[in-house]
Amino acid sequence: MTGRRRTRSTYLPVITKGRRVVARSAATLVACASLTVGCGVVPGATGGAGDTPITVMTWAPQETKATNKPGMPAFAQAYARWVNSRGGIGGRKLRVLTCNEHNDSLGAAKCADRAVRENVVAVVGSYSQYADTFLPSLEGAGIPYIGGYGITNAEFTSPLSYPVNGGQPSLLAGLGRELARSCGPVMLVRPDTIAGDELPPLLDSGLRAGGHTRSSDQLADEDATEYGSQAARALNFSATDASRQGCVVPALGDRTTTFMDSFRRARADHPDVRTATVLGSVDQTVINANGGASGPYEGSYITGWYPVASDPRWDAMKKVISREAFGDNRIDPADAGVQTTWIAYTVFRKAVESLGDGEVTADAVRRSLDGGLKVSTGGLTPTLRWKFQDVLAAVGYPRLVNREVTLQVVRDGRLVAARKNFIDVTKTLQNADLG
Repeated sequence: MTGRRRTRSTYLPVITKGRRVVARSAATLVACASLTVGCGVVPGATGGAGDTPITVMTWAPQETKATNKPGMPAFAQAYARWVNSRGGIGGRKLRVLTCNEHNDSLGAAKCADRAVRENVVAVVGSYSQYADTFLPSLEGAGIPYIGGYGITNAEFTSPLSYPVNGGQPSLLAGLGRELARSCGPVMLVRPDTIAGDELPPLLDSGLRAGGHTRSSDQLADEDATEYGSQAARALNFSATDASRQGCVVPALGDRTTTFMDSFRRARADHPDVRTATVLGSVDQTVINANGGASGPYEGSYITGWYPVASDPRWDAMKKVISREAFGDNRIDPADAGVQTTWIAYTVFRKAVESLGDGEVTADAVRRSLDGGLKVSTGGLTPTLRWKFQDVLAAVGYPRLVNREVTLQVVRDGRLVAARKNFIDVTKTLQNADLG
């Protein structure tokens, strides 16, 4: 384990045919205090009718060599412009700060430190692989973390975390169940990191639930520029059982597409081996760029947290994007990060509205969420409610309240729903061997 980075990749599985730091330069502090757009503050969101604006923060990695989610903070600012144009939340203006955490533990710590310093009432709809770094700072200040991307175990254990999806656990469990139905040997290609070590038992829980044997584990650098050797080994292993079609599951975040390039070149000798990858790394844009119906993703099943992007339940989010961020190519309505941010701000808005005319503070928002508030998301998720103890507390996920996933498939080069309803993976996760 020496030398490993504590990182996580971005996972939304696919079956184919994720210290406080107080040092700041004077220039940075002065610039950010000016509340300019360059510091990630929504212009004009300074309150109305004498009311103090509600200040929140959204962070995500941008311009890195691995995972990037620029659409999340960009959408958060668009949401603030939209809600403020409609009178704010309960008559209060919404002020959104954004932060680039650079896919780095120090960057995540700096974002959390700024959130504390700016006295935000919540961190909403954010992405970071470094929960062990930023959550202690938020917990110390009593700031709730609403709607993280679900890529760290800490997001499902911290009492101040309010996840809106089932994260990696539910996706990998759901993926394993689907693979068990149709695959022979299964190989997981995943990052050689501490975070990557958590993936095999989750996938295997689903495989076992479907009566399959455990997967084989192939380690890889998450920021490599090619994966020729890993692709060759995965293909050779998956073809060992001539009676059943083998399956390869790359879970490498943004580098999944890089793996698929190597895989496609090495696949000539094993054309029948199926592949699996992750949404968040693979969306409609990636499918189009890789040949659409004639590409490697045709026939792929995808387990996701939410309905497909073409589902009319996303129309409200798309209207916000059209009105406030038309032409902003950072914001893709099919991106799971943007979708998560929309749902997270829906939760935050409901929490603030539940306070009536009372003061909006981090403590007040937290009390509302802890007090049994039920949040409907228009069918994008089950009704959300965070309880002190949940049914998955015994297996280490007491905050995992949304245990349902969707199954999608690529048909004629387009992502469509493979099943109408959500799939509940609660029992699968309860039987996962996470020790």
